Amino acid sequence: MVENHQPDFQPYPEGFARALAVVAHPGDLEYGGAAAIARWTAQGREVAYLLVTSGEAGIDTLPPAECGPLREAEQRAAAAEVGVSTVEFLDHPDGLVTYSVPLRRDIAAAIRRHRPEVVITVNHHDTFPGGYYNMADHRVVGQATVDAVRDAANRWLFPEVGEPWSAVREVLVLASPQSTHAVDVEEAFDRGVASLRAHRAYLEALGGPMADPEQFLRGNAEADGARLPGARLAAAFEVIPT
Repeated sequence: MVENHQPDFQPYPEGFARALAVVAHPGDLEYGGAAAIARWTAQGREVAYLLVTSGEAGIDTLPPAECGPLREAEQRAAAAEVGVSTVEFLDHPDGLVTYSVPLRRDIAAAIRRHRPEVVITVNHHDTFPGGYYNMADHRVVGQATVDAVRDAANRWLFPEVGEPWSAVREVLVLASPQSTHAVDVEEAFDRGVASLRAHRAYLEALGGPMADPEQFLRGNAEADGARLPGARLAAAFEVIPT
């Protein structure tokens, strides 16, 4: 019998002072990334959030005009649970985000404005770990974010949105099937759970296993922790050097 052994994750060195997290929807960061962010803010690192949409098409029983403001409010509450006070929203349409020059420009503008050393985004690959198919908004926003890091560093691109910023050293991709690094989140885990619980209306409408923050997040954190030597609960991500 052949044992299917996955390689250990490398400990992420965490030598940054400022990070910008760019994702498609409210709730994206909370499904696995919030505990890591809670760890980093507790260490004194600054993290800001940029949401490409307001998640207005994410609750079947609520029309977008009502859903968008509700989900924005839940995202701000979720961010506060992990020590993040800066939460910005773009005006791209939920479910219909397209890879485009305007999207890259909007993200590059945020990078120039916040001047991070690390950019965090959601999985841009076709599948999640385990083979589940990824959704279009995640793939588009993740890829545009990786590209916008380079755009933000080029002074000849988008000069109308600020001075170039070339000090982003890497992009961290959450929920990636190509994760290589992880951080221990045992001490921050409860704050990560509280952050996901702040999406009350969304979770109530969602139902199923993903609507149970404690159980869902613990299972993933334990699986990641099993691959990070010395850890019980961990958050893993792919590291893309820039």
